[in-house]
Amino acid sequence: MAITYPDHDVTSPAERAPLLPRRPAGGRAPRSAMLFLLPFGALFTLMVLAPIGYAVYESFFEVHRSGLGLSPTVAEFTGVSNYVKALQDRDFMTSILRVLLLGVVQVPVMLGLSLLLALLLDSRSARFRRTFRMIFFLPFAMPGAIAAIMWSFLYIPSVSPFTAALRTIGLNVDFLSGGLALVSIGNMMTWGWTGYNMLIIHSALQAIPRELFEAAVLDGCSGWRLAWHVKIPLVRPALILTMVFSIIGTAQLYTEPDILRRVASTVTATYTPIMASQYSANINNYNFAAAQAVILAVLTFVLSFGFLKFVQRKGFGA
Repeated sequence: MAITYPDHDVTSPAERAPLLPRRPAGGRAPRSAMLFLLPFGALFTLMVLAPIGYAVYESFFEVHRSGLGLSPTVAEFTGVSNYVKALQDRDFMTSILRVLLLGVVQVPVMLGLSLLLALLLDSRSARFRRTFRMIFFLPFAMPGAIAAIMWSFLYIPSVSPFTAALRTIGLNVDFLSGGLALVSIGNMMTWGWTGYNMLIIHSALQAIPRELFEAAVLDGCSGWRLAWHVKIPLVRPALILTMVFSIIGTAQLYTEPDILRRVASTVTATYTPIMASQYSANINNYNFAAAQAVILAVLTFVLSFGFLKFVQRKGFGA
């Protein structure tokens, strides 16, 4: 004899699910996300896109003054004439070539040191890793202007301990001379940014599963062979990222040479592209300065984006 319970609901959760009201697609969730993104979008447009657009707009004009500067100025549309003048300006083009030369030499050296320090911290025999990681990172934590002032004193021949040490062995080296000023600036950049790039690479090493290293060791791959054949290939994305950051940072070089020119006559007011653009703005040639800034922005984009496309085509980013 079967016993039934009419008041008992025997339907399964899957059968009851269609009875629940569904949230319509494109409802509150997308609108809430847009509300959170709106402040960032407004600030990004106001602080980044608007100045870029205004600089591009101003670069197509030229201001004419007459009457010893007492009469009103007249802005005249001149097309790309400011760009032509900038590309024909010897100081500006020399500053671009100088920064390119610096980047070709300094960036690989800096990233090589960063990779070496990261590998040393990640090795099995490393001791006091947190202490050394903090020591390596400290130069970046110091404000760039303060570090540049410190190095400017270390470079002055009359007070430099490096110059005094070299003089004892018969070498009279002036780190602020025309031939060594760019090398001195490269040393300042390497000292300040090696720890920052090391931290990025070391974080990528820490994210690699330890089982891969243990398997490589069991196969007889250890020491520098492990670093070369296993670790470095796995941190290629981090190396590419630091390379792109370094390219952009080198193109925007300003703080170190601007402070160093206070003590070095060989470092001029147009030593780097940004300094050249700043100098044009200081003499009230704002339209020409805008054209120089746009050229530098385009060059920075071409170099960084071109490097990314190159490594993607070669398959280095995998």
